[in-house]
Amino acid sequence: MPSIADQLGAVLGDAFASLELPRELGRVSPSKQNPEVFPYQCNGAMPAAKQAKKNPREIAKAVVDAVADNPLIEKVEIAGPGFLNLRPSAEAITLRAAEIAADERAGAAKTETPRKVMIDFGGPNVAKPMHVGHLRSSVLGDSLQRLLRFRGDDVVSDIHLGDWGLQMGHLITELADEQPDLVYFDADVTEGYPSEPPVTIEDLARLYPQASNKAKSDADRLEVSRTATAELQAGRPGYRALLRHFIDVSVAALKRDFGALGVHFDLWKGESDVDPLIPDLVQDFKDRGVAEESDGAWVVRVARDGDKKELAPLILVTSGGASLYGTTDLATILDRKNEVGPDLTLYVVDLAQSDHFEQVFRAASKAGLAAEGALEHVKFGTVNGTDGKRLRTRDGGTFRLADLISSAIERAGERLKEAGLAADASEEERANVARMVGLAAIKFADLQNYRTTNYVFDLDRFTSFEGKTGPYLLYAAVRVKSLMRKADREGVAPDAIVVGTQEETDLVLALDAFGAALEQACENRAPNAICDHAFTLAQSFSKFYAACPILGADDDATKASRLALAQATLKQLELCLHLVGLEAPERM
Repeated sequence: MPSIADQLGAVLGDAFASLELPRELGRVSPSKQNPEVFPYQCNGAMPAAKQAKKNPREIAKAVVDAVADNPLIEKVEIAGPGFLNLRPSAEAITLRAAEIAADERAGAAKTETPRKVMIDFGGPNVAKPMHVGHLRSSVLGDSLQRLLRFRGDDVVSDIHLGDWGLQMGHLITELADEQPDLVYFDADVTEGYPSEPPVTIEDLARLYPQASNKAKSDADRLEVSRTATAELQAGRPGYRALLRHFIDVSVAALKRDFGALGVHFDLWKGESDVDPLIPDLVQDFKDRGVAEESDGAWVVRVARDGDKKELAPLILVTSGGASLYGTTDLATILDRKNEVGPDLTLYVVDLAQSDHFEQVFRAASKAGLAAEGALEHVKFGTVNGTDGKRLRTRDGGTFRLADLISSAIERAGERLKEAGLAADASEEERANVARMVGLAAIKFADLQNYRTTNYVFDLDRFTSFEGKTGPYLLYAAVRVKSLMRKADREGVAPDAIVVGTQEETDLVLALDAFGAALEQACENRAPNAICDHAFTLAQSFSKFYAACPILGADDDATKASRLALAQATLKQLELCLHLVGLEAPERM
């Protein structure tokens, strides 16, 4: 059944329709003014008055008269120039509580129009260890795939590895300098290469910056890498075999890092996977006039009348015959169109890439590879240090993601000890609880912000069990789990919910807001809506728990009713945690 707000909206919509006014004017939203007395409000009388050329209070009075006997509404009043304040009936609240408690989806409906959605994580580059800059794309993209799947969409996620281009030429040539006798560099050998890679991820992490730094100050060294890149892309067997090793070694390391973060993908494709599609794509663009020649290069002009700023053409092929990132992105769109057929593709990549994606999306639309609006850049801000700049290590280097996770788990362990939590658990269990708390700290700290907001990384604040933090939410869930175990030992079972007190009412209304939070998070690609809801729910339960004795209630019916409310809260809270990639331990 719909939420109470939606039910009230339908009743008021009928009332407006009976006055020959648009039904959507009856939309109801949570009230911020005196919500304990009137939890909901409707502002439709003001726009209705303009359409009907009447006084808004007159319209509001007619609506009130039309809904006066509705059993869903206990009280409705007109405030100010014509606002409608509403209080649902106790029967309506009790019925909704029972529905939420019995619903495996905790009161959130599925979409009526599911889509095929592709999520591109704008993945890390091969040979480079993941750093803090990958945190936001990872946890945001993972939460979005969880949210959209729960909503009912068919989601396919792809890491989209950076495994093509000049960086590969740098790695090949630097390895050749260090180990020139490797068989991969013998142009006369075209097959039978070793199955074991000649490098580790640590080697790759060292080789790339070495080569890159040399090339910055030495034009000849840069040209050597460019030549190797061209030979790789042209299909030189030894270089292709090395590329495969580089990818395999990198993916193994990436899977460890992503696994530690609790993030998983359906596909592990890279830019190199679509390279075979590029020649035909380029030729097609030329043949159909989508691309045009400009100073020896082939470009796609994407500027439009009315643009507020100039958008440069997308370079499809350089004057030297090389394809660039935009070309690879277009080939990836073609590949996904052929293999997956998404209705919508979300690119979870930082704000700095906005112009690039605008070029690619317009070029794809112009070429008929994707419908207008079917490609969307889910942009996000930066993770900063206390100095307001991008988070760095103490010596100014890039903060590795693995180190960040380790620091969070270590600090979480200290916090647990300081708070006297998990004190009676085994060493293994304490370590697992610290892992959950540490991950909750950094992931919730990121996702509780609207995605385009930059935020300051403060591990002490994030690992606190007080305030709006991941550890606070985990502790809230653990407290309810402890209550449920105690009830089981005492033979008390959840049963029919009867809402009586204000705190019970407030808790049910908090539970009832889950569906709206889910819809907002999905539509805005913004998991902070779920974070906000989870925090509000935990606070509402805390007030309910303090004011309404559960196992100490005066009679068995009240015990069973309140225990059922606690159980429904736990179910929804754990579901919210799952949707933002967190998990709560059984005890602390």
